[in-house]
Parts: sequence; structure tokens; C-alpha cells
Amino acid sequence: MAGTEEAVLLVSELSAKSMGAKQLMALSLATILVVSFATVLAMLNESPASQTTAQTTPQGDDWRAFSVVAPIDTGINVYHDHYRTNETYPQWIQDGLGVNKVCTLTFEGTWQERYEADKSECWDTLTASDIVYFPGTKIIGSSPDGDSDILILDDPNDGHGSAVTGAVLNANPNAIIFFVEGFSSEAVQSAADQPLVDIITTSFGAPGSVPVPGIERATESAVVEFGKIHTGAADNSPSPAIQDATAGPPWSIGIAGYAEEGDDQKEIMSGSYPDISADWTQLLPNHEDTDGYHETSGTSFATPRTAGILSFVLEALRDEFNDASSGAAPDARSKQLVNGTDGDGNAFTVSNAEVREALNRSAWYPDLGWDPTSGTMPISPVAPCTQTGWGLVNLSNIQPIIKHLNGSEPLPDRPGDVVACMDVNQQLRESYWAAFPSLPAQAHVTGTEGTRFKD
Repeated sequence: MAGTEEAVLLVSELSAKSMGAKQLMALSLATILVVSFATVLAMLNESPASQTTAQTTPQGDDWRAFSVVAPIDTGINVYHDHYRTNETYPQWIQDGLGVNKVCTLTFEGTWQERYEADKSECWDTLTASDIVYFPGTKIIGSSPDGDSDILILDDPNDGHGSAVTGAVLNANPNAIIFFVEGFSSEAVQSAADQPLVDIITTSFGAPGSVPVPGIERATESAVVEFGKIHTGAADNSPSPAIQDATAGPPWSIGIAGYAEEGDDQKEIMSGSYPDISADWTQLLPNHEDTDGYHETSGTSFATPRTAGILSFVLEALRDEFNDASSGAAPDARSKQLVNGTDGDGNAFTVSNAEVREALNRSAWYPDLGWDPTSGTMPISPVAPCTQTGWGLVNLSNIQPIIKHLNGSEPLPDRPGDVVACMDVNQQLRESYWAAFPSLPAQAHVTGTEGTRFKD
């Protein structure tokens, strides 16, 4: 137990330097809770969830139903085949997302040849105030911080943003990408201010979930003020997610990792007590070529995958209920992410809170056999929420969430002990982040840091 005592003492020492008494108490309770339940881990059996994907149909006369996801990250490799499309975004969508520049790309030759061909007409001309549409791709991009060598385009030595965006499209290939290059509150706020953006996804933050201010005021604006969804990556360590500026605020969906298509158990190096856990390892597009892929792991990719799942859900419901737009603008859409009508002309709406509730209800705890050589942690039969939150989420959750939200097949309540555990989680987060008054856990919603990627 000496290690446990040292961990609690260390967190207390760090916290005392930067937090008030209320925040310190919340963080200490969360840390003790996670450490306590870590002692009851045991080997379990796991039952697989069916891997069913949903399909949407064209909306009809004007354009199809759509959803807009905003990854905030390093640049993006706009030349990769993963982001190509035969669609051209209508002018009204471009206008709605503030497009003020169009770059017509070269799609023949190597990555370097394409870049060189477009350098003088596109890349050398970009400024921090530009919002750029790249026809032939699914990407509208911006770089409001204006501090990279080549704005919007991923650095050949990096690739994080390209992989993050690839994870969104792996879950929803039809998503419109409003890509923002940057790591600041200002970068996040630039997406929050866009009326048509539905979901903002962030995969960076302070190492080890050290309790320091980050992007939380901008994500709060996106969710509370503008009704959007924010998915935030928990740390790639067992640290509690509660105090993490990306995953911890109660208006954010904090996401840890699990080994999908492995033993479906908790990844050891992944945040504890999050909202949910999603796929840790994925096959994602390269940043330095036009058609290559690589396997990579981390909450950095579990998080945008979840954003893509929720984007798919919104798109399907908009198609079903004749909703021709996106976002949750307070004036035009009354903070409703879905704002349409049923076949009889009756109003049908879905809010951030309702999406969160459906996601929470759809999550699940596995019980297949744990492989001790896999590098994962068996999910405890006692308070599994302290490891994985409401549970695991993958593509199999899409149809149950849609059916719950459209009323055709409501999901059952979660067991009382799970709800009670996550209610504690919510109250700790609200206390720590000085948020709005506590809501029942079943339906809860809604400065530049020392930055690192959570992969």
C-alpha cells in the first residue's frame, strides 16, 4: 500500500500548488476511489457485441443529410485518398462554415510532387484568417493560430492530425470535416463559433492529466453556449480523468481506451473513471504519402472514432426526420442537434443531453476471457465504472443509439450501482470544474497548456 499512499500524497502536493480546497477535495476523492477499486481486479469472461454498422440514405431534393465534425490538432494531409470524395459541398454549406478561400489541389504524382505543384497557388498564400475548402476532399480547413510552417497541411515529420481525422471518417465516411490546426483555446473557440459544427474532438493535453488549466473554457462555450458535443481524450496513463482539462469537464465526453477485437478489456495505459472507453488501436492514413496506412494506438484515436460514431447517429436522425442542416445554433436551432419533423409534420428534436444519455445507456461491460499477455487490464466485477466509465462503445452501438433516440426501441436503464457510481463521477467533475448544479447521472450533459498528444 506504500505505492498507493505515495500516489495520493503526490497528487495532493501537485494540487495544493494550483487548486482551491474544493478542487483539491474532489481530486483526492477521485484518486482514492480509482486506487481502491484497482485492488479488486480479477479475470473475467467477456461477451462480444455485434458489429453492426448503419447506413443512411440520401436526404432528397436539395442535398443529403450531413454532419460536421471539427478535429483540433496538428495539420492534415489533404492529399491522402482517405479524405477524397466525388461530392462537391454546396455553396450554402461553404458559406455556413465561413469559407473564404478555395484551393484546387493536384491529385496526380507523389505527395511531394503534388505539394510542389500547389505551393505557389495555395500553400504559400494562406493566412491565419483563411478558412479553406479543398474540392475533391471532405475537408474544410483553417489554422487560426497561424504558427506552423505550412498552414493546415500536416508536417511531414508529424502526422497526428491526419490520423485523428482518419479515425473520424472510419466511423462515419460521410462526415464533413471542419479541420482546425492548433492546440489553443482560440483554436477550439474558432470551431465552437461555427454554427454548422456538431462535434469538436480534441486529443491533446497536459502529460499525466496534471491538473492545470487548458482548453476547458472554450469547450464549455461550445457545449453550454452553443449546444455542440465535445469528445476529449483521457490521458495515456491510468490517471483519473476527472481533473484532465480535455476529458474531465462535465460538459465533455471523456474517453479512455480498450482493446477492441483483442480481448475487449481495458488498456492499462489509459485514463481511469472516464465517461466511456473506445477502440484503442486502429488502421489510419499516413501523413507523408497519398495512399498508405499504419496501425497506431492511443486515446488520441479512440476519441475521434467516438466523434465519428455520434456524427453518424446525428446524420441518420436528420435523414429520418427531414432535418436539412447541422449544428445546434441557439438562434436558428434552439440548441437542438436534430431539429426536424416526423412523417406527420410533428416537431422532432434531439439535444446534447439526449445524445449523452443514449450513449451512456448503450455502453456495455464485457465478460470474455482476459488474456494476461495482451497488455490489457481485466475489467473488475466491482465498480467497473472506475475503469471504463459507463462502459465500452464501438460501431455496434450505432443502431441502438439511433433506435433509442427515434423512440422505436428505447434502451433500458443502466443498473443502479452503475448509475450511482457515475453520479459520483459527475458530481466530482462539477465540483472540480465549478460547473452548473448537479444533474442525474443518467442524463447528464452538457490559456494554452504544456501540450502533448494522447497517443
